[in-house]
Amino acid sequence: MRRRSLAAALLCTWLAPATSASEWVPVREVSLEVRAGSPLDFSSLLPNASIDADSRLVAGPDGRLAFARAPEQPVRMLCASLAWSPASGGFPDHDGAERYARQLAMHGYNIARLHFVDASLMFGRQKDFDFDPETLDRIHYLLAALKRNGIYWIIDGLSSPRGAYGGHDDRWDANGDLKLRLHLDEDAVAHWSKLQEKFLASVNPYTGTATIRDDALALVILANENGIEFDSVVHERPERPAYDEALAKPFNRWLSARYGSTETLARAWGDLGADERVETATVRLPANRYADGPRMRDLQAFFVETERASAARMSEVLRGLGYRGLISTYNNWPTVQTALSRRDLGAVTMNTYHDWVGGYSPGSALTQVSSLADGANYMRMIAAARWLGKPFIVSEYDHLFWNRYRYEAGLTMPAYAALQGWDVLCRHGHGPIALAYGEPFPHKKAMLPYAIALDPVARAGETLGALVFRRGDVATSAITIPFAVRGEEDLGEDMQAREPERLTDLALVGRLGLLPADRFDGETGITQPRDRDAGTILAALRDEHMLAAENRTDIASGFYESDTGQVLLDRRAGQLRVSTPATEAAAFSSLREPIDLGLMRIGRADGNGLVALSAIDPEGKLSESRRLLLILATDAQNTGMIFRDSEEKVIEDFGALPVRIRKGYVDLELSRTAARWSVSPVGLDGTVYPPVDSGSGRVAFRLSNDTPYGPTTYFLVEM
Repeated sequence: MRRRSLAAALLCTWLAPATSASEWVPVREVSLEVRAGSPLDFSSLLPNASIDADSRLVAGPDGRLAFARAPEQPVRMLCASLAWSPASGGFPDHDGAERYARQLAMHGYNIARLHFVDASLMFGRQKDFDFDPETLDRIHYLLAALKRNGIYWIIDGLSSPRGAYGGHDDRWDANGDLKLRLHLDEDAVAHWSKLQEKFLASVNPYTGTATIRDDALALVILANENGIEFDSVVHERPERPAYDEALAKPFNRWLSARYGSTETLARAWGDLGADERVETATVRLPANRYADGPRMRDLQAFFVETERASAARMSEVLRGLGYRGLISTYNNWPTVQTALSRRDLGAVTMNTYHDWVGGYSPGSALTQVSSLADGANYMRMIAAARWLGKPFIVSEYDHLFWNRYRYEAGLTMPAYAALQGWDVLCRHGHGPIALAYGEPFPHKKAMLPYAIALDPVARAGETLGALVFRRGDVATSAITIPFAVRGEEDLGEDMQAREPERLTDLALVGRLGLLPADRFDGETGITQPRDRDAGTILAALRDEHMLAAENRTDIASGFYESDTGQVLLDRRAGQLRVSTPATEAAAFSSLREPIDLGLMRIGRADGNGLVALSAIDPEGKLSESRRLLLILATDAQNTGMIFRDSEEKVIEDFGALPVRIRKGYVDLELSRTAARWSVSPVGLDGTVYPPVDSGSGRVAFRLSNDTPYGPTTYFLVEM
């Protein structure tokens, strides 16, 4: 038995009342493999077709992802994040890969992102490019298994800042400077190029084709999160300067080319030091990244030119190796500067998180706040980073464990991704599913941040996401609100500047995106400087009959209704509602009065959570389907979790399995009658248990997730 200090033991007494043992019920399932034909098997509902040249993913004429055979018909891709490391079990053997790929298809995934492949290939290796042969074989086999199950691939050209250099044991950490050097150093570019040649351009023995030429490879992210500014923040330490000295000479060359002389630069900046001269390349980098000024503005302009050039150079390498698919990079930070760096890319990729957690060590903290309270800002900020006319891929997102409101993510991101018309949605984790609880790996012994597979709440959200987003239950907005972009003149003196939050509220009503100013008609868009507010724009949309007069959006009261009428967010009440013919759902932090969604009415609940009802018959309509999947997600924790505070913001010990689900109930009523209806618990593995409620005529019942067969998030309603 593990010893705990007296102080740690005393922390147990500080836990919030909701964490008392009677409120939590341990999960009974061990196997998590979904049973074929069960209500959780979406392989017939959302079938994956075979992948060949005709079904290769391309950018259609409107900039949406589509199959090559039908470029005018957009397709939505639900993405499985495969970010394995030895701590999470690594890449599976052949039998495991077959089972895993089949399970992904059954869960509704049709694309997968392989992240940190370079780190896995080089784990424990001492020589450059000396890939571990067993790992390489397992990766190749998994790619083939995914393809056989109709699952496309997104692959990072580089994830680890250690690249394929030998002799490092910290490949998953932020150490190493390769991402920065890719912008500055020909040797670094040569190293990256050789990595692509040795992995992507090598023939996969299980497909018979080089990965880079395979029709299943839809997108290459040149390097994950490799913007210069972000990389400098990652490596920032109190004892180090804000910016790496390796940037000084290139920046001075850029200043020389732009200004020509110290005198000209001094007139532009006004704060040039007496010892700084363009002619001797002694102009200093900003000492403080958060100090606004013309020096910072020019540094951002330098970053834009440098990043666009390096992306073009690396893209040329891939094209030279025979790659025909989409290319992206700079997949985080929705700033004006990074938006300009992404302007020439074939696709835009973005990462975003609510309540970010910095690590797994004791003392790691989050804010324990709802994403609905800030109007889903983590969604809105990337909505305004999208370039219209290009595929948009959410390469990472999450509302992180142990935040008690994370049930919101399963409705918020899929619903708004659908409304925005985004192409790929990828909730980040070591893997989106696990085949079983209790695998003997450090990151599989308990629920952790960035590890959604073991979390029943996150898994329920992904199940709902397959329907709301991939199936298309929520429609794409008919309104597009462009943010006009001129170019470098849009850069300000603040390196953190991005599209104003007061304007990104519009993403809760219609589609947002960036558009070059020369393609901008100015009717409903926003010119720079940002001289219009969201209310003015909404009024213009109503005047032009682009937004219905009866649309209930009221920014002052924090009430937002999508132009489709299907999605409604109430910031003050902490509620998000979705009402479509195929799915009705609500995420709520409070329930002061009943919620009427159309067919389903939520009358009462004993706590916060997510309730969703979806048709799963081929008819696809709640009003007609005889089989409805009902989701009730509350919260889940590990057994023995300890926090340092009563609000459960600071972790002391993550505890261990079994996972425990917080008890909860809701009173539900459906505006349908049936000669006979029943409600049956569905296990996390898809097993359908005997009904816990039934009746005839009016369909109304109290639903509890604490069933005689163990706690669950799923139920089957049959009529």
